[in-house]
Parts: sequence; C-alpha cells; structure tokens
Amino acid sequence: MRTARGPKARRGAAAALLLSAAGLAFAGTVAGAGTAAADSPAPSASTSTGDGGDTAQGPTEAGTSFRTATPIALDQRATADASTGDYLYWVLPADAGQQVTVKAAVTLPKAARHGSATWQLDVYDGLRRRQACRFGAQTRTAAPDAGTVELTCALRTVRGWAEQWSNDPLPGSYYVRLTAVGLPAEDLGQPVRAEVEATAADTGGAQAVDGKLAAPLVPGTGAAAPQPQPGGPADGSAPDGGWSHGWWSDRWVWTAVGGVLAALAGIGGYRLTRGAGRPAHLPPGA
Repeated sequence: MRTARGPKARRGAAAALLLSAAGLAFAGTVAGAGTAAADSPAPSASTSTGDGGDTAQGPTEAGTSFRTATPIALDQRATADASTGDYLYWVLPADAGQQVTVKAAVTLPKAARHGSATWQLDVYDGLRRRQACRFGAQTRTAAPDAGTVELTCALRTVRGWAEQWSNDPLPGSYYVRLTAVGLPAEDLGQPVRAEVEATAADTGGAQAVDGKLAAPLVPGTGAAAPQPQPGGPADGSAPDGGWSHGWWSDRWVWTAVGGVLAALAGIGGYRLTRGAGRPAHLPPGA
C-alpha cells in the first residue's frame, strides 16, 4: 500500500535533484577547463623578457618575401638585423578558434636621421589576403629622434569554415610583413633591429562554426619552401600538437549539461506537483 508523501518530503527530493544538477554543471565546467589546459602547448626553452614574462627563444633572421618567410611558432620572439627599407617576412600557424595578436618592435639607428619614418605591420593569410586588425596600431610614425617604434595587430578569430566570398581568417599559415613605408631617401640602408612575437587566445565554443576546411591553408612544400629555423616549428607550417579536427568543441559539454539540467528540472517539477489532484494512496479509478 502506497503512503502519501507530504509537501516537505517532496521539497526535499526536489532540493536533492537541484543539488545533483549543480554538481553536474560544476563537473562540466571542470571538464571544459581541463580540455583547454590539455590543448595548450607546453612551453619550450624560454628566455626572460623585459616585461617580466618568459618568451621562447625564436629564430634570429627574417625572410625577404612570401616564399622565403622565416617560420616561427606562437609565443616565440623572433629577431632580425636588417636595413631600413628592407621587407621582413615571418610565417606562423594559426588554428580554428584562435585570436592571434602580432606585436613588432623596431630599434631605430642611433645615427642622425633626416626626418620621421613610418613603419607598418601587415598580416596575410595562406591565400595571401591581407587581414584586417580588430585593434592595435598597425602603422606608426617615429620622430627623427625616436629610439624605437612598436606596432600591434590583433586579428579576428580564426574560423573553421567560411563562405568563398568572405575574407574571414581561416586555419593555416599567416605571413607577417614588417617594413618602413615612408622615410627620407637619405635614411635608406641604415641598420635596424626588428623583434616580432605572436600570441594566441583560444575562444573555445563561443566562436565555433558547424563546418571545417578540407585542409588548412598552408603553402605546398617544395624546393622554395621555407626551411625550419632553430626554435621554430618542426615543419614551419603546423602548430604544436597538429591541426584541430574541427568536430570537438566545449559546446558539446554545455549541451549535455543543459540537457541533463532540463531533464532534472522536469522530474523535480513532476515530483513537486504529483498528487495535487487526489491523495496518492487511493487506487486508480477511486
């Protein structure tokens, strides 16, 4: 014979269900954080920087064209000694879901200069399409007595897939070009030192799309392909750990947690309202 359960017992059962749901939500959060931590590449040999952080040792030269661009990895500081007027090129990998920020610093010559110099930092994708910057000083003019000039370009989120007509950044190689675009002719050829560093933040499922490229936009390797540099990527094209497969996202975790919460909420509501119309101990049809 079934006994009627009072309102207090039903409220206790509903509270237990809500506590279980909260525990599942917390577990989903921990799982998402653990996945992000596992996907983060392990730091390599590093050298101390002026701002108190550690930056991996990178290559010490730059290419002079797209075909000879020097490969670098994310979180590396690449340096190069060049002359004013040279075009300096580096290439780095960027995967889907990453927001890449490229920073460059140019140490200007100490010799007397005849006027101000304008420097520019450009970023191109694997199809050599110039990418827009979300924010940052992409072009700056240095006064004749300035010692350094710093440039920044924060790219849009790299998408796993995009329409053919769009200019959205896609997974693959990204070329960084640094050069002086305006200066007196008398200042051409003066020695400068350039530093470039690229970092990336993972946006997770917030920017995920339901699609992916068949292959990342990486130039074919051939006789003219860039050669790996000490401290750079293994092949100059793929990030540490390889390219993402495109199907996994932390949206799966939150979708599962949301479904469980909805089911538990339905069960809890049923248990709270069950028996409101008739006593629970009466048999059917009574």
